[in-house]
Amino acid sequence: MTATDAVSRHAGLADFNALPADGASPNEATPITTIATTTTKRPVAESLGDNTEIIRVANITKRVTTSDGVLTIVNNANFTVLRGEAVAVVGASGSGKSTLLGLMAGLDTPTEGDVSINGESLFRLDEDGRAKLRGRLVGFVFQSFQLLPSLTALENVMLPLELAGAPDARQKALLILERVGLRDRVKHYPKQLSGGEQQRVAIARAFVTEPKLLFADEPTGNLDAKTGRAMIELLFELNRERGTTLILVTHDAGLAARCGRRLTIDAGVVTEEVDQNEADQNAVAM
Repeated sequence: MTATDAVSRHAGLADFNALPADGASPNEATPITTIATTTTKRPVAESLGDNTEIIRVANITKRVTTSDGVLTIVNNANFTVLRGEAVAVVGASGSGKSTLLGLMAGLDTPTEGDVSINGESLFRLDEDGRAKLRGRLVGFVFQSFQLLPSLTALENVMLPLELAGAPDARQKALLILERVGLRDRVKHYPKQLSGGEQQRVAIARAFVTEPKLLFADEPTGNLDAKTGRAMIELLFELNRERGTTLILVTHDAGLAARCGRRLTIDAGVVTEEVDQNEADQNAVAM
């Protein structure tokens, strides 16, 4: 059975980037965390050398209807992310970091406004169109790893390549697994791997398609401190090597400081901080 066949049997999903976590029902919706009004301290594109946008968030508003009436979760958010930037989205638990990521990636839909990735409007596309765009341009690393338990490490990493019809999927997957230190674990299933090893597989899977943009949502949240530090070093190493734009959701201020820019969600407001030294170190000219 191929990895693609396994996806059809296990998840029945056309969009690999929206696969459920291990043990979750394929039809189970990802919980939505909420945020409120978004502001910025400065025009986003003015301080870094490469002014090529990879993400533009334009007038995004998110409202939901509750028993108490209509709740505005995001109110007219506007910002851009440039190619090669490393941007942290920080805030307390429940502040809305993951919702913001979901809107930026097109996994959640706004009430008003639009998001563009690489110049292509997400919300002028239907769900299948957004899935195809993510398949071409985006990689994901999740707190819960989101590996398919019925596939080996190798098959999990091959999966996005096979879904895209890419040639040499097996060889490319083997090379990236060796790069993340798992050459001797390629035939193991997720339940046979430690948490750190599972996250290495997830990181390999995210980078194997050579995405232009990587979203990492609390990538160390299920790991002990030592393993988490090792995963972050690996994530930043691969990000620099491959020139990927990184959007990192975290509640860890120390981890956020590794990024050149920080968007902070606090009391419903997003503010921005730029560390030029970190930006120069982490931004990659494309």
